[in-house]
Amino acid sequence: METTAREFNQRSSQILAAAARGETVVVTKNGVAVARVVPVSDDGIPPYPTDAMGPIELPELGLPDLANEEIDDVLRGMGS
Repeated sequence: METTAREFNQRSSQILAAAARGETVVVTKNGVAVARVVPVSDDGIPPYPTDAMGPIELPELGLPDLANEEIDDVLRGMGS
């Protein structure tokens, strides 16, 4: 099901009832999908992430490699 933001504002109770019945409702604004109202199910949804996010690639910032002692010295100097 798809609805406009204006319709959602005017008919939110009916749209939420549709989601409660198991329908997924896409809300659009100016023809662009901006939100999705989906039914909530407690089945199989842990309250927190249970698996690793996978590898993270950090951008190269061109910073020097520092030893732990050098990092400690820098951090101590920041508190002064």
